[in-house]
Amino acid sequence: MRIISICPSNTELLAFLRADHLLIAVDDYSDWPKHVNDLPRLGPDLSIRMDELEALKPDLVLASLSVPGMERNVDELIRRKIPHLVLNPQSFDDIGQDLLTVGKACGVDPEPIHADYMAIIEELKSRSANVQFRPSLYWEWWPKPVFTPGRINWLSEMSDMTGGRNVFDDVDSANIQTDWDDVRKRDPDFILLAWVGIMTSKVKPALVRKRSGYDNMKAAEQLHIMEEELYCRPSPRLIEGAVKLGKLIHPELYSDMELPDFIREKQM
Repeated sequence: MRIISICPSNTELLAFLRADHLLIAVDDYSDWPKHVNDLPRLGPDLSIRMDELEALKPDLVLASLSVPGMERNVDELIRRKIPHLVLNPQSFDDIGQDLLTVGKACGVDPEPIHADYMAIIEELKSRSANVQFRPSLYWEWWPKPVFTPGRINWLSEMSDMTGGRNVFDDVDSANIQTDWDDVRKRDPDFILLAWVGIMTSKVKPALVRKRSGYDNMKAAEQLHIMEEELYCRPSPRLIEGAVKLGKLIHPELYSDMELPDFIREKQM
């Protein structure tokens, strides 16, 4: 098959299915596994150059509505009658279902990887099942205006499975625009910066520390930069992010936990 992925999470999904060798092109932001950097680029995920995509005559294009604005690409794929799958994962279970769906569409057996994926989720949950204290976590997706995930999001689920709690889990939404006053009043135990689309080296915690009332917050000594690629992309790489989060907020429960083989082998 000749497959094109037009967002990073789908590219990573193919890699875990051991089907990334079928890729013939990707969007500009796909960067993992490293070998995809050698493939033709078709533009940013929200501005895919459809003429170039169509000229490559793909058997399947993978799109995802987890990227706001991807609808325009999907509409164009439909208009041009290009074979495609549209994913929209918002939870760890959704990602598991996507492994099954994409694997079957690509002609590979997804069951072993899906089983490994679900097993590590159960281990993460079991380690924190009886935790006595669940620290509140403020996840910052964007600094100005302030955006943060709500209850319907994989980061809320990740927070819960590792023994924490998203401080905005009372808002029934996947993505929330709020303000610093609201964050300050909620007074989280941890501030976790995962700025979407921004490399870790470009995140500026000093901007947060300058905000009104920051020094008096419980999290003043618990501000952490979290890797965008491990927390903002709905792919199985979230497992690596979850293990790191567990070690941060509950080292007594997760310090000895290692990444499963199906993740470690993709890092090599």
